[in-house]
Amino acid sequence: MAAHDTPLVPAAELARHNRAHFPGESDDYRRARNALLQEEIELRRHIERVARMRRALPPGGAVPRDYRFQGEHGPVTLEQLFGDKQSLVVYSYMFGPQRARPCPMCTSLMAALDHKVVDLEQRIAIAFVARSPIERLLAARRERGWTGLAVYSDTDGAYTRDYVSAEDVDVPGYNVFTRRDGTIRHFWSGEMSGAMADPGQDPRGAPDLDPLWAILDTTPEGRGADWYPKLEYGKQG
Repeated sequence: MAAHDTPLVPAAELARHNRAHFPGESDDYRRARNALLQEEIELRRHIERVARMRRALPPGGAVPRDYRFQGEHGPVTLEQLFGDKQSLVVYSYMFGPQRARPCPMCTSLMAALDHKVVDLEQRIAIAFVARSPIERLLAARRERGWTGLAVYSDTDGAYTRDYVSAEDVDVPGYNVFTRRDGTIRHFWSGEMSGAMADPGQDPRGAPDLDPLWAILDTTPEGRGADWYPKLEYGKQG
């Protein structure tokens, strides 16, 4: 029997194993916290169900051409970005020629991943692509002090138009490709748009890849409805 076919203990029963208590908490707090714990267990299970569904997707479309990018050390193709891995993540970030500075939201995500690339590359390949010339991308990377992220320029925009925005609009894109039996295929993309946002919420995808939001969601202040990360902050008192 596969692990996901094993009957699950009801979340309420699992929650009863919780022995956590903290100084000064009331009975009302503990009851509410244990009820929340049941929902957190269900959320964990739902995340895993969605991940299984994603992994079980039928084969995606074969990549129609071997896209070319400009990297730090010269031109590379999409196939070369795989290296010796079978899966490739390409994050397209918002730093097109029309932008004076990179998108703060994309920058926040990339900053969180910079020191995780060495871990990610144990299992997959990952690349970060934008439409500005490579010299601009490298200068911005140096400015942020990043050392792990490999950045590439989609010089002619062919990849961006096919997999991010047909109109070549400066928007983010997250795409996963696979290479099996000599064929490169598209596997999955974050396809949620602002048109799919829930009332009162800033548009977001699922999963939410930036750990910034996961941390803020554990606090009373939450992520807020109109706060966004910045490229710089003034000196703190």
